[in-house]
Amino acid sequence: MNKNYSIRPERQDEHRAVENLVRESFWNVYKPGCAEHYVLHVLRDDPAFVPELDFVMERDGRLIGQNIFMKTFIEADDGRTVDVLTMGPICITPELKRKGYGKAILDHSLEKAKEMGYGAVLFEGNIDFYGKSGFDVASRFGIRYHDLPEDADASFFLCKELIPGYLDDVTGVYQTPKGYYVEDEDVEEFDKDFPPKEKLKLPGQIFL
Repeated sequence: MNKNYSIRPERQDEHRAVENLVRESFWNVYKPGCAEHYVLHVLRDDPAFVPELDFVMERDGRLIGQNIFMKTFIEADDGRTVDVLTMGPICITPELKRKGYGKAILDHSLEKAKEMGYGAVLFEGNIDFYGKSGFDVASRFGIRYHDLPEDADASFFLCKELIPGYLDDVTGVYQTPKGYYVEDEDVEEFDKDFPPKEKLKLPGQIFL
């Protein structure tokens, strides 16, 4: 892919435009409508938010992608608290998906996180895509997803060490930052400030 894009920190005056980009990218993907644009809005004010790892991608003067990171932790089985990052929402504008832009902003932001000294990133995603950037299922690192029964499918829960060996002596339970949990009524109220879009029930949606 030609490098016809730039990746840079998000500016404060771009917040609403980036939220709309996220809304367009996730609309009707996992459920009718979406909540990710409101989640992003909430996370920016969360103490766990990492402003230095808040990136946008631009092409021809237009915002086409974004990614953010949050600080969280693993409750290790030996009693320790192990600091890690989680990630997302991450998105590319719908018409440019599957063209390499998503991997480009992902790899750029992971490299920046590594430069800042963070040891590992854990989050929920599709191994077929994120595996291309070095992620593996978190169970192979001995890390369990909170509130998930032991016999449940955890193939959605992924991990990448930024510092090799960072999780070598760690087993335990990952904790999702509370900011990711939002109320449906708050999402509905927030969404009123955006252009109207039709919510559709589509095949492959996870939440109906």
